Amino acid sequence: MTYKHIQNIDTTKDFILPCKKGDLKLIQQFLPIEKPDFDGSFLTYQLLYGKTGNRIYLVGLGDEKNASHLENTFQKFAFETQKYWGEEIQVFSNDLNDDAILKTVIGLEMAQYVIAAFKSTNVDQKKITTISFSSPKNTDKILEEGRFTGEAINKIKALVDAPPNIKTPEYLGEWAKKSSKEASYKCTVLKQKDLEKQGFDAVLAVGKGSVHPPVVIINEYKAKKTDKFDIALVGKGITFDSGGLSIKPSTNLHYMKSDMGGAAVVLGVIELVAKLELNINIVGIVASAENAVDANSYRPGDVINSYSGKTIEIIDTDAEGRLVLADGINYAIKKYNPEYLIDLATLTGSVVRTLGYSAAGMFTKNQEMATTMSVIGFKVHERVWQLPMFEDYEADLQSDIADIKNYNGKPIEGAINAAKFLEAFTENHEKWMHLDIAGVSFGASPYAKMKSASGYGIQLITNFVKEKAEK
Repeated sequence: MTYKHIQNIDTTKDFILPCKKGDLKLIQQFLPIEKPDFDGSFLTYQLLYGKTGNRIYLVGLGDEKNASHLENTFQKFAFETQKYWGEEIQVFSNDLNDDAILKTVIGLEMAQYVIAAFKSTNVDQKKITTISFSSPKNTDKILEEGRFTGEAINKIKALVDAPPNIKTPEYLGEWAKKSSKEASYKCTVLKQKDLEKQGFDAVLAVGKGSVHPPVVIINEYKAKKTDKFDIALVGKGITFDSGGLSIKPSTNLHYMKSDMGGAAVVLGVIELVAKLELNINIVGIVASAENAVDANSYRPGDVINSYSGKTIEIIDTDAEGRLVLADGINYAIKKYNPEYLIDLATLTGSVVRTLGYSAAGMFTKNQEMATTMSVIGFKVHERVWQLPMFEDYEADLQSDIADIKNYNGKPIEGAINAAKFLEAFTENHEKWMHLDIAGVSFGASPYAKMKSASGYGIQLITNFVKEKAEK
């Protein structure tokens, strides 16, 4: 899609009329009939025809409570109607504020995502339509941000939905390299020998059982003339999780291609921040491996090393995400010493049992970060909910033969246990946050027959970065 600003809509051509629930007064002048059977409810739309036979689409914005996820109504509307659009369609946005226009563009762009990338038959490609937004003030910058954001969401959805035989750790590295050239940031991919030399022992241990070697991806975007990094993002990049020797049940095992959802957010956010040219220095680190079963696989009972120097007793090889994150987090601190450190991971089933599919688990001892992230989460409808980090939970990670064990072996406190494990590798960083996005990164969707990627995290983290950049 291409987006442009216009002063006024041409009522003889196709156009879209967004309207709030129960309030058609603002658009009454454009309606060909006095009382359409439409009340502006969220996720609804109605087609009318103008005097020249042009299409007039009424799109419901719902109530004020729907403002945080306004993109959903436009995604649904465009997904179901854009096959009828011509080369151009207009949006009457005179009565929309900047946030609403931004959300509208994001939704329209999200509707362009094609999940059927690997079908043998040709999938109808979405035709390029120019969408013109009317407004008395120039909205070019908002339209560009909306397009970039929607594109970033679609790109990380494509990554998460990609099959694991294609989406190997090295594939993620190549994706990042290509992205860095397009968006002008620095990308470094550490491969097997680099990881061995630098001491990424936990990442290497997880990847031992796979024919696809692990990598660590480091993406740097620097807008400031200083070597100081404001924010570091660390993502779990397990491209397929069999559970290792602690093998998972076969039910839904095919969905374990999505276990790099945190990595996808990190990759997407760095690209988006670079395209938006935000005034910030940020680094994104992806620790990526495939957790497979082989004669070389690491075992329950093994003791492995880590980048931090701490030794880890392996209780469960299916608690592998926290191992690669431990190396990524510790590397971020020692190499970059960022002011803010955030890691994202599809880490535990426990957080899904705790919060369902409506919010990510948020873990931090920094209440300024927690408050900021919570407010942003509600604003963009990518919600987070804070869970405790009490010292009481540390006893469950004590090991007799190593510095720490990777799993408590209990059917309780799983998400908290994982967060406390990660905390041990943060060097007591005062502004660290862990987000467990297992329940919100991948799930049921009205746009796919099976579970698929949601795109969660791009708006949440980018808005956090924007807030810090503006300060």
